[in-house]
Amino acid sequence: MHYDLVDLRLFVAIAEAKNLTRGAERVHLAASSASHRLRQLEASIGTPLLLREPRGVSLTRAGEALLRHARQVFAQLEQMHADLTPYAKGVRGHVSLWANTHATHTFLPDSLATFLQRHPQVSISLEEHTSPDVLMAVARGEVEVGVVAGAMEGADVELIPYKADRLVLIAPAEHPLAARKHCPFVQVLEYPFVMLHAGSAIHTFTMNAAAALGRHLEVRIQVRSFEAVCRMVAAGVGIGLVPRSAVSERGLPIIELEEPWAQRDLKVCVRKRALLSGFAAELVDCLTAEAD
Repeated sequence: MHYDLVDLRLFVAIAEAKNLTRGAERVHLAASSASHRLRQLEASIGTPLLLREPRGVSLTRAGEALLRHARQVFAQLEQMHADLTPYAKGVRGHVSLWANTHATHTFLPDSLATFLQRHPQVSISLEEHTSPDVLMAVARGEVEVGVVAGAMEGADVELIPYKADRLVLIAPAEHPLAARKHCPFVQVLEYPFVMLHAGSAIHTFTMNAAAALGRHLEVRIQVRSFEAVCRMVAAGVGIGLVPRSAVSERGLPIIELEEPWAQRDLKVCVRKRALLSGFAAELVDCLTAEAD
């Protein structure tokens, strides 16, 4: 079975426009040529992709499946172009790095800036994932370097110390918790929270910690950074759970959590340090040289 990228682009355009003529116009083809290509595509696949209707077209079940996969194909092509572009500009190396929210929003910006200043010929793609996802991706060889908090049984990886940190609770100055120095997590669950956006690693971690106690967090607002969490807490919106390193200078009350999981020491994660590619090994050396 043969798939032509021109035909796939045409099909996506028609599916999104819900009209053959308008879809053909989007990819700069005549309607007659588009119709011919579409018939050939359907013949090649062996099933109809579109239902012709008086006022346009709709997708068959096969058409819905093809649209989903075609969009993934073009997303992968865009990523391929993005990954190759630096080489055309003279960049001679690239490292993929996955990290949890904690590392991405606190220590990594300065660490990566240091590395890139030392290695101007290298580019880095940084993706944020939960620590278990990072560990598994490194163990499977999908990414060479990760930064995580904690470990996971069954993950065949090496963990190298990076940064020591701790999750703490911050509260508005007049909040009932503000006078406390420490507190168990279960006692703060009755209050509304300011959280990072859903899908962030620390959002998932906090929700899971509450669920383990049979409780559910009341999330008052979700924001995009720890700095925004601090600002919202300072404004009295709710309480927040953030790394101590991320607490901005706002005089916010800090409450220590009593749970062992509050200690969130970050570690660099690799499959086998001795087998890392050149620039990945240099990145690991740079990160672990800063270990504290």
